[in-house]
Amino acid sequence: MPPGPAPARSSPAPLPVRPGTGRFLVLTGVFVCAACGLVYELELVALAAYLMGDSVTQASVVLSVMVFAMGIGSLAAKRLRRFAAAGFGAVEAVLALIGGCSAMVLYAVFAWTGDWGGLWADGPRFLLVAFSLMMGLLIGAEVPLLMELIQRIRRQDAGGAVADLFAADYVGALVGGLAFPFLLLPLLGQLTGALLTGAVNVVAGGALVLGLFGRDLTPRARGLLLVANVLVLGVLVSAAALAGDFERAARHAVYGTDVRVAVQSGVQEVVLTGGTRGRPLNLYVDGRLRAGRDERHYHEALVHPAMAGPHARVLVLGGGDGLAVREVLRHPGVRRVDVVTPDADVVRLARTDPALSRLGGHAYRDPRVRVTTADPFGRLREVPPATYEVVIGDLPDPGLTASTKLYAQEFYGLARRTLAPGGRLVVHAGPVSSRPRVFWTVESTLRAAGLRTAVYRVGHRDDAGTGPGRTADAALRPPRDWGFVLAARTVPVLRLDPEAPRPRTLSPAALAAAARAAARTRLAGLPPSTLVHPRYTG
Repeated sequence: MPPGPAPARSSPAPLPVRPGTGRFLVLTGVFVCAACGLVYELELVALAAYLMGDSVTQASVVLSVMVFAMGIGSLAAKRLRRFAAAGFGAVEAVLALIGGCSAMVLYAVFAWTGDWGGLWADGPRFLLVAFSLMMGLLIGAEVPLLMELIQRIRRQDAGGAVADLFAADYVGALVGGLAFPFLLLPLLGQLTGALLTGAVNVVAGGALVLGLFGRDLTPRARGLLLVANVLVLGVLVSAAALAGDFERAARHAVYGTDVRVAVQSGVQEVVLTGGTRGRPLNLYVDGRLRAGRDERHYHEALVHPAMAGPHARVLVLGGGDGLAVREVLRHPGVRRVDVVTPDADVVRLARTDPALSRLGGHAYRDPRVRVTTADPFGRLREVPPATYEVVIGDLPDPGLTASTKLYAQEFYGLARRTLAPGGRLVVHAGPVSSRPRVFWTVESTLRAAGLRTAVYRVGHRDDAGTGPGRTADAALRPPRDWGFVLAARTVPVLRLDPEAPRPRTLSPAALAAAARAAARTRLAGLPPSTLVHPRYTG
C-alpha cells in the first residue's frame, strides 16, 4: 500500500498541558490500551477453549489471525494520520465495544445455536475468527495513530518515539496478561471481566483524545466522539449489570431449565441439573456431561474388570464425583481407596448434594476413602513404588489439551511404578467408534511405558451419553461408545470378580464381546504420546 498523505499540520498540537505532561499522558494511554488489547486476546482464547475444546488449536487460531490482522490494520491506518486524534478515538470506541462484548456474543451463539448442526455446526468457530480479525485490525491501527499523536506533541527522532511507544505497549501487555488469569477471571468471570475491560478501554481512549487533543478536533468531531463514547460505555455498563441474568439464561439454554447448582471453581465449571422430584440427575464439568442416566454403564465398565484380582489398596485418579469409588467399594476385601482429584469443589458437591451423594452411594462417608486435592501427575511422582494393587484413571477425555499429559508415556510410567506385583491399571481412552486413532494411541502409549494391554469398548443406551468426553453442545452427535484399556506388567485377563456383587450392566459374556468389538478397530503402528510430543490434539 502506498504511504498515505502526510499530516496536514507540522506545528505542535494545541495542548491544555505542558508537552512533557502531554507526552506522559499519551504513553499512559498506550499502556492502558495495550493491557486491554491483551485481555481481549486471552479472553477469546480461554472462552474458545472452554466452549470448543483443544486450547492449542484455539490459541493458535486467535493469535495468528489477530497478529495478521494487526499488520493489515497498521497499513490501513496510514491513511488516517491526517486525522490521528479523531481516528484514534473512533478506533478505541469500536474496539472497546467489540472486545468488551465478544465473550457475551460468542457464548450466546454457542448456547442458543450450538445444536443447530448443518452449515451452522461450526458457527462459533467462524465467529471466533471474525472477532480475532476485527480486533486485530483495530489494535494494529493504534500504533501508527499513537505515533502521530506523540509527534504532534513534540517532534523527535523516529527511533526514540518508537522506543517510548513500544516500551509502554509491552509493559501494558504484561499487566493485562497477568491481570486476566489472576484478577479478572477468578473475581469477575469471563463475561463481566471482558465488559469491564471494554469500559476501561473506552474511558481511556475517550479521555485521551477529548481531554488532551480536543482543541485539535472540530466541534462536530468532538460532539460525535463524545456521543459515541457515552453510547459504548452505556452499552458495556448495561451488559455488565445484566451479565448474571444473561449467564443464567444461557446456562438454561445449554443444560436445560432444571439447573440446580452452578459453581465456577478455580479449576472448572461444575453444573448439576435434575436429581429432585424424580427427574434424572446430570453432572456437567466444563460443559461435558460427567454423570447422566447411563453413568452406571460407564463406571461399571471402568472399574469392575480392573478389580478382578488383588485389590486391597486402590488409587482413583480423577473421579471426584465419587461414582467410580462407589463401584470400588462394592468389592469385598478393599482396605483403602485413595482419590486424587484437582478440584475440591466436585468432591464437596459429591459429599453435600443429596442427589449426587445418593447416586454415589455415599461413598465419601466410608472411612476407607481418603481424598487428596492435587494434580494427578504431580501426586504420582510422590507415591512410593508398589503401593497399589489397582489404579483407576477416571480422567477427562485425552482429546482435551489440558488432559494430554495425563495420557502421556511419562504419566503411565509413573503409574506403572506405583503398581504392586500383580497390579492393574485401567484408563478410559475416549470413544472408539468416532475417534479410533486417539483410542489406539492411548493403548500404544501404555505399551511404550512397559505395560501389557487388553482393550474393550462398551456402548450405552442413553442418547444423552455420559462420561468424560461428552460435550454439552454435541446433542446431535453423541458418542456411541466408551473405550477402555486394562494394563498390567503381564498380559491382563479381562474378567469379572466372582466374589463381588454382579454388575447391573456388565456380564462376562458382554465383556468378552466388548473385547472382540474393540479388537476389530485396531490401528497398528501408532507412536506413543509423550509430554513433549502429544499426539491426541489437532
